[in-house]
Amino acid sequence: MKTFNSIKNELLSRTKLQTTIVILVILTSIFNINIMAQEKSQMIRLAKIKVDPMQLDKYNIALKEQMTIAVQLEPGVLTYYAVADKSDPTNITILEIYADTAAYKLHIETSHFKKYKETVENMVKSLELIDVKLIGSAKKEYY
Repeated sequence: MKTFNSIKNELLSRTKLQTTIVILVILTSIFNINIMAQEKSQMIRLAKIKVDPMQLDKYNIALKEQMTIAVQLEPGVLTYYAVADKSDPTNITILEIYADTAAYKLHIETSHFKKYKETVENMVKSLELIDVKLIGSAKKEYY
């Protein structure tokens, strides 16, 4: 037969467990709301670039330098992915994700971005900037 103390301890354990579950649900909800709010305020852009074939190697060096510095130094620069068309590597597409429009505006005023623009000015044959909206994402945390 259970004693009063064992019943009391069991009830306290259940209460602690229920409280912990409620707190976890609340924190998870807050975290998800914050993520959704961040995604809604993010600025996401595609840059489609055509590079002079004779200067492609120099362009790629300048691009990688600018991307690396921007991600390292600017908290509002969240992501850069640059890819080249396999059939024509002079066609480059860059996915840029900024915390918000203000972060992008700060980015284009930085010395490293201005240096990049000046360096590649005669290498870029065409540039198309396309603002896009995230409609979904899926990724593995570690790969």
